Amino acid sequence: MAKKDLEIDEVTLLAAAFVRWGLGLFILGLIMGYPPLIHYLQGAAESPIGAPLENLSLWLGCPYAVQIGALGMVAIGAVYGLFPADELEAESRDYIALWLCIGGLITILITGYVGYFILNTIGRSLLSSQLARETVWFCALSVSAAAYVIGVALAYMSIVHGTDYNDKRR
Repeated sequence: MAKKDLEIDEVTLLAAAFVRWGLGLFILGLIMGYPPLIHYLQGAAESPIGAPLENLSLWLGCPYAVQIGALGMVAIGAVYGLFPADELEAESRDYIALWLCIGGLITILITGYVGYFILNTIGRSLLSSQLARETVWFCALSVSAAAYVIGVALAYMSIVHGTDYNDKRR
């Protein structure tokens, strides 16, 4: 049985893109959350009592932030899906918001996860201080998170604009 050719509007496609990417990044963050957790638990088991918090920054650094951000993308996609799509069209701001959210979350994963290990292995020769390495790592994470936040802000502005119905009873 062949499917009929359906005409799908831009807003529905945008909503689907937010949901698809959000769910995919959520699953990726879930999978990537296990190695930092194991690293933390191993460090906690090998550390003297009271010192297991030394490697906690990796555990909290990236996978869980990506999961929360990905769920935010799913929520944004759901809101776009509720729009009366036949009356609206997606603007360039909507697509910029989508790609800023995607790029921000992917760079959080790369910077937070891979960057942590790179700074702790290769970075030891470049930056002698642990504080300097963590500062570089935290600044890179902050720039990545800022891209995501800007994407969410653009999506919010678009949603506010799309839901701004004038009261026609006056």
